[in-house]
Amino acid sequence: MADTVAITLTVNGVERQADVEPRTLLVHFLREALGLTGTHVGCDTSQCGACAVSVGGVVVKSCTLLAVQADRAEVTTIEGLARDGQLDPVQQAFWDVHALQCGFCTPGMVMATHELLAHSPQPTDAEIRHGLEGNYCRCTGYHNIVRAVRLAAEKLAERESTAAAG
Repeated sequence: MADTVAITLTVNGVERQADVEPRTLLVHFLREALGLTGTHVGCDTSQCGACAVSVGGVVVKSCTLLAVQADRAEVTTIEGLARDGQLDPVQQAFWDVHALQCGFCTPGMVMATHELLAHSPQPTDAEIRHGLEGNYCRCTGYHNIVRAVRLAAEKLAERESTAAAG
């Protein structure tokens, strides 16, 4: 058995401790050790973005990060976005405008959209396309994905407005 390293990370708000082989990729740790299969393994070369997760508030491709590099970090996966059985606004927008076909790219697209909207709450279509350019979709042609990002921006702005008024 190979040497292992003890890691502790918070995944979707829950502290997790594990012993991992030093070469274990974060995507494999999430999927195999934690059973969080929403993070997809697409290309294994960091080209497609299907494995995108948030680590310390920054969206990264988890196929390029070792699990030991995420030690002591907060990790959010697609499973960690919904609250109390309700999809978050980005997930709901993707659902509402059918911004998916096979769904394989969707987790990465949703995670990338979260980061995009955190930095640019009202992006133009060009900014949306630029913000998602590290994520590939082989089915949709991106039209509905761009629509979903615009809708998510509107929903988030409405939520902010309601919170500020209340």
